[in-house]
Amino acid sequence: MILAVFRARAHSLEYAERLRAHGVQASTIPAPKETRIGCGLCVRFEEAQFARAQAILRLGNYKSFKGFYKFEYVGSLPRVFPYTR
Repeated sequence: MILAVFRARAHSLEYAERLRAHGVQASTIPAPKETRIGCGLCVRFEEAQFARAQAILRLGNYKSFKGFYKFEYVGSLPRVFPYTR
């Protein structure tokens, strides 16, 4: 899964809504502590939708956007790392 991380809670909520309006299945979830952000929410979507989600991000003025992160489990441990493609 891919996480879009923002420093502003309002931007997380707005971006998730914008993704859904453009047909991307997305939800807001508590941000994993590994992303080290303050607002506490991020937007989750499937990796297969990354190109579309990236294009939709450009439609908004999200100055609080911190980056895209990949979230996965390695064994039973969560792993979060910056994601680019």
